[in-house]
Amino acid sequence: MQQKKNTIAIIIIASLFFIFGFVTWINGALIPFMKTINELTDAQSYLVASASYISFVVMALPASYILNKIGYKKGMSLGLIIMAIGALVFIPAAEARTYWLFLAGIFIQGIGMTILQTAANPYITILGPIESGAKRIAIMGIANKTAGALGSLIFGALLLSGIDKTKEKLAGATLEEKNFLLDTMADSVFIPYLIMAIILFVLGFLIRKAPLPQVEAAENKDVNNQSTTKTSIFQFPNLWLGVVALFVYVGAEVIAGDTIIAYGISLGFTGEEAKYFTTYTLLAMVVTYALGVFLIPNYLKQKTALIASAILGIIFSFFIINTTGFISILFVAGLGIANALVWPAIWPLTLEGLGKFTKTGSALLIMAISGGALIPPLYGRLVDANKQEIIANGTEEFTALAQASNSSYWILIPCYAIILYFAIWGHKLKKW
Repeated sequence: MQQKKNTIAIIIIASLFFIFGFVTWINGALIPFMKTINELTDAQSYLVASASYISFVVMALPASYILNKIGYKKGMSLGLIIMAIGALVFIPAAEARTYWLFLAGIFIQGIGMTILQTAANPYITILGPIESGAKRIAIMGIANKTAGALGSLIFGALLLSGIDKTKEKLAGATLEEKNFLLDTMADSVFIPYLIMAIILFVLGFLIRKAPLPQVEAAENKDVNNQSTTKTSIFQFPNLWLGVVALFVYVGAEVIAGDTIIAYGISLGFTGEEAKYFTTYTLLAMVVTYALGVFLIPNYLKQKTALIASAILGIIFSFFIINTTGFISILFVAGLGIANALVWPAIWPLTLEGLGKFTKTGSALLIMAISGGALIPPLYGRLVDANKQEIIANGTEEFTALAQASNSSYWILIPCYAIILYFAIWGHKLKKW
């Protein structure tokens, strides 16, 4: 009977991961879209990712407090409703073609996702044995990234269709013609975001009726199931190292997913061609998630999966920098293989032995998602700076952008090196 309840719970939580996967991964299409309609620099355009992920810093601990007050189901319902409100903000933002209002809508959606993530990740981690936590989270990853692939395709088609022709028309347009073209392009977000808001409101209502079993982490127990004398969250070095590892991981994952379209365009691919590139990354993740579900824990330990992922990330990053054209695009997409099992493995390795501190530890891990707010704009700044340096040496602007975008992917290598340290040594540190 309990197994049946757990299975139902996994299906329900997977549907939530599907939702915030869909919403999160449309950023890959939004970045070039926003860059065009608001006439932004590369660094400014990556604030699309920042607006979403910075909400995890602002709201993670408050979300933990909210969940303690109203419970998991009401908290998840509240998160969905807040996401719906954020989607509605896109309508006046498109009407005014005001970048800060778009960012406000994305930030509000991020607040809703923070509440959902703060509830869903620890819930699914402790729903069964900690040794198979990565397996359950990998199932969530399949739902998350499948939705991300669909979202990228759907919103890529809706927002990027005709973007190349629009850019050509803008080049020789008068101010009045330019405003008309950009206003028309901005209006394309109205229907999709209205539909998104309606769906989120409905799901927010339905989740209140969902049968979710009550689960709690064991109180005051360490990894050996012995009573622990620890009295503070600061007494768990493995937790703080896990937070750092998750921080750099999310930044690396967002770069892999959200820059690939813009990178493809800089290499000379059309918007019609490039709109599929994020889907390559997500499909690579889904396939690797499926392998994780099959292999963990019977054939592959969570620690081993994390070590292999970090090593692959370093190797693929090196090849991105040292190749060009479609081959380089494939290596960016290949980061999906390296990234897939990092999130599923970090959570159980970090939460193991926290006992009564599990909820607070989970909130800190959710705050680490802010890596997606800080690291991608840093990549954007590197692109801008490198492009100007290359142009100063006499290279044509379009070629300079391609070279700058390619070389700036070096930022991923230290990220994966930190993850590798946590996988081999960091998660074992139980005291300072």
